Amino acid sequence: MTSEARGGRSAQLKHTGLRPGWTTGACATAATTAAYTALLTGEFPDPVTITLPKGETPAFALAAEELTDAWAMAGIVKDAGDDPDVTHGALVRATVRRLPAGSGVVFRAGPGVGTVTRPGLPLPVGEPAVNPVPRQMMRDHVAAVAGRYGGSGDVEITVSVDHGEEIARSTWNPRLGILGGLSILGTTGIVVPYSCSAWIDSIRRGVDVARAAGRTHVAGCTGSTSERTVVAEYGLPEDALLDMGDFAGAVLKYVRRHPVDRLTVCGGFAKLSKLAAGHLDLHSARSQVDKAFLARLARAGGADEALAAEVAGANTGLAALRLCEAAGVPLGDLVAATARGEALAVLRGAPVAVDVICVDRAGTVVGRSGVAGPRGGGD
Repeated sequence: MTSEARGGRSAQLKHTGLRPGWTTGACATAATTAAYTALLTGEFPDPVTITLPKGETPAFALAAEELTDAWAMAGIVKDAGDDPDVTHGALVRATVRRLPAGSGVVFRAGPGVGTVTRPGLPLPVGEPAVNPVPRQMMRDHVAAVAGRYGGSGDVEITVSVDHGEEIARSTWNPRLGILGGLSILGTTGIVVPYSCSAWIDSIRRGVDVARAAGRTHVAGCTGSTSERTVVAEYGLPEDALLDMGDFAGAVLKYVRRHPVDRLTVCGGFAKLSKLAAGHLDLHSARSQVDKAFLARLARAGGADEALAAEVAGANTGLAALRLCEAAGVPLGDLVAATARGEALAVLRGAPVAVDVICVDRAGTVVGRSGVAGPRGGGD
């Protein structure tokens, strides 16, 4: 049976009819691979092929290259596919320099790549804004190139983006305290194209396929990390997984009209805090994490006024969560329970049991609610 016939996340993505693209993290990895290969062999591979976290092997044409005895630079033009991404067409460069044996892989922010200046992000203050998954991709590819051509693997990687500081003004980076440019992002290496109508239609198709297959438990997930979590938690098959993305309302409204016995909503803590606050569209352009709302929840969970004030002033939702975890206040569970209440309100008494799971960026469960019985019964 084909993936499309089975349904599930991969078929749902295909059904949008939109062309996917590549993340800045994938582009930086490809540029790093080409540059390090040239540093060791004297020749740039063009196109350069990399392996993404889920096994895809895209090839990238080089748009820039430069080689000296001490360093090599390669550049890749980002193709975001049909997604209206502000970084589409940006030139992502990686400059790879040799380091003494034992140095490992060191990351630097070049022009157009930001630096973290506030806590609450997945990187320490002072680090270049190259996120953890792209860092690991680059480390893995450096190790592979070193093994193939006899290098030590001890290198400094400076990632830069032409005009990145200007592009970053159109993002949330300055507000988050990422200064000087863009973040190098991506957990899968692939940009999923964004279209409201196509995505909502694909969600409906996913529900229809799951129901036709006799699935009684489906999960709406905000992304690949939350999808892995529900598979690990419940062993759900592919055709029971809905790539909800930011469209929580679309899932809930369609399941209200086409019920299943059980719906799990799983997503990042910050996104699900938006659902808890009453937002059904979780996209950053249309809803924001409300730290004052989180502070009210924290108070309800036993936080004193000093902690509540810290939560209200936190840089990110994740930072607020960590403050509460350190104080023993179950903010994750409170967000999950409140989000579940909002979901049940949208379902309007449809015979669907609901549970909500909040995860952090690593996929660790940081909050959960119990399953409500049909028509809002007890736990």
